[in-house]
Amino acid sequence: MKRKCDQCGRPATHHAVDIVKGVKTETHLCDVHAAEAGLDQTPAAHTPIDELLTSFVKVHSTGETATIGKAPTRVCSSCGLTFSEFREKSLLGCPTCYADFEAQLGPLLERAHEGGTHHVGKTPRRAGGAEQRQLRLARLQRRLDEALEAEDYESAAEIRDELEGVASASDSTGSSGATGPKPQAASDPSSGSGE
Repeated sequence: MKRKCDQCGRPATHHAVDIVKGVKTETHLCDVHAAEAGLDQTPAAHTPIDELLTSFVKVHSTGETATIGKAPTRVCSSCGLTFSEFREKSLLGCPTCYADFEAQLGPLLERAHEGGTHHVGKTPRRAGGAEQRQLRLARLQRRLDEALEAEDYESAAEIRDELEGVASASDSTGSSGATGPKPQAASDPSSGSGE
């Protein structure tokens, strides 16, 4: 079924779907009313895919209406590489490209790494104690947050104490790589023995 212009009833050639705060609004306009509304007359088939994707990301991340074909072309301030060229070649030109294209690269990297933006795997032993302590602190903090969310306050208190012990050990050792005393697990008072 052919759509008709919302304003005059002629066949619609421009279709826009806006979703703002979860409310979907469809607009259908003929060439005349689209020109009056200031919509780009360039067919979407001739719009480069990177501009379409940029518009799509902009709409979904900010909730604002983006006009296809109006996305600004980003250029690296150091090597002159455009974001369009990066999309074609999948190679950045220089280290400055990472900073200049940060807004566009962030969502791409998150999708490529399934939402992860920090390393969570194993680290080499030669990485040193500071990195290991940071990873342990991050894991403990995550466990503490989960325990609090589950309202398991007893476990949360134990994790908090362990977290404080690891943090104070890392404060006292600095970046020398030496480890302080390991935090003691809470002893069970019903066991009757100190070990």
